[in-house]
Amino acid sequence: MTETRTIVPDTGALIDGRITEILAEHPNARVMVAESAVAELEFQANSGREIGFAGLEELKRLSDLAKQGKVVLEFAGERPNSFEIENARFGEIDAKIRGLAKESRGTLVTTDQVQYRVAQAQGIDVMYLKPTETEAKLSLERFFTPDTLSLHLKEGCIARAKRGMPGNWRLEPAGKEIISKKMLGDLAREVVEYSKRTPDCFIEIDKRGATVLQLSDYRVTFTHPPFSEAHEITVVRPVKRMHLDEYGLPQQLLERFAQKAEGILISGPPGSGKSTLAAALAEFYSEQNRVVKTLEQPRDLQVGKEITQYAPLEGSLENSADILLLVRPDYTIYDEVRKPSDFKTFADLRMAGVGMVGVVHASKPIDAVQRFMGKVDFGVIPQVIDTIVFVDSGVVSKVYELLMMVKVPHGMREQDLARPLIEVRDFYSRECEFEIYKWGEETVVLPLKANKQAKREKNRGHDFAQSTLEDRLKRMLHCNFELELDDGRAVLYLPQREIARVIGRKGKGITQLEKRLGVKLDVREK
Repeated sequence: MTETRTIVPDTGALIDGRITEILAEHPNARVMVAESAVAELEFQANSGREIGFAGLEELKRLSDLAKQGKVVLEFAGERPNSFEIENARFGEIDAKIRGLAKESRGTLVTTDQVQYRVAQAQGIDVMYLKPTETEAKLSLERFFTPDTLSLHLKEGCIARAKRGMPGNWRLEPAGKEIISKKMLGDLAREVVEYSKRTPDCFIEIDKRGATVLQLSDYRVTFTHPPFSEAHEITVVRPVKRMHLDEYGLPQQLLERFAQKAEGILISGPPGSGKSTLAAALAEFYSEQNRVVKTLEQPRDLQVGKEITQYAPLEGSLENSADILLLVRPDYTIYDEVRKPSDFKTFADLRMAGVGMVGVVHASKPIDAVQRFMGKVDFGVIPQVIDTIVFVDSGVVSKVYELLMMVKVPHGMREQDLARPLIEVRDFYSRECEFEIYKWGEETVVLPLKANKQAKREKNRGHDFAQSTLEDRLKRMLHCNFELELDDGRAVLYLPQREIARVIGRKGKGITQLEKRLGVKLDVREK
């Protein structure tokens, strides 16, 4: 490309932000921007998408260069109609930009492989901007220290950072400067441009008021009105990549992961280290020569290159699941299971024979099972989930296994009340801690540990009460008797010859006895 040649950037090249860098090497060049590219950027910016603002910022830099006499900037072509803007993904806007480049005999500059190949096929002079191989530094990185878990920047506040380890962190200032709206805007544009030109960087979510990008280890979330009341940037990164051996898990549990468990739920509160354990499990299965895939939005699990990470296909993880069944993975890591459709997709993949590891937010281990209720048929839950691992402060604190049984629920006696129920057992002690069953239209989650403790306390109280009553009756009756306590009522068994004496005339004897004992007596023949 010569300095005198006209440069025609497409929308992607403007968003990328490298047009001004190209012009630095070719002063006095002529830049022709298609009105259709401006319209598309305007539409994206009006929709609250950061990529639109990034492209408009590049246009502003070009305008500044033109004012300084360093370049000639022109806007040409027809402005597209609403149909062409809404159908930009089908190539309507790209076609208009190619047409302008051909008409002006300029050089089309693009970051899109398809645009590049179509322009070549049409005989248009075209320059393809490859993702940069050199590692650039983000301004955001200045806030990070080796132990920084996340960075929180909000308009009108000082920068704050969570530092420490999962479950043991502190929130502290990361600077003294008040963050302005302009500063947040500049950081957002920089991150979007960085994502466009750097390999392994993705715009995961781009909606009105919110944008999520994955930049290597960093997950960056922008929010602004109307979604949030002020502009905000949150950056999250993993502090440490763990191997399963580093968790110090018993051999018994490792053998279950390797041989039996195929429906695993990793649960815990936010920031407890669930995703870190899920990534360690993914590596564990990969090292066993299993084909492992992940389903994520955003794709932020730190895993090896052998493990393919899938995002929602056409905005839907259900579509991604359809592709997963065709590529035949042995295990799939589902990070995170949140919406009703996620639970259904997780269950469908598991019932199709795929080993599943799901990540679920839960404050208690049993809550992970309860989140599946109503979203998955009750009878298939133990087939979908066989192992629950609860993580707290980066440590595996509880492991459950689920079994389907047909029996009389705890606390019931009649055999005709037998029904299918799920036993939730402690993996190590094998003790059943919860029973889950249907009672009419309701689902009952019965904690057995608390019931057993209450029963032991009740039995101790019952034995003490019976012993005390027997001692007092011996001093009052002076005859052989037997005493039986049942639900707060005492049954007194006496020899036939003693019954009349104890009851007394008109029941006065038994009435006085009951008053002195403080308990109702039912007298029967021994």
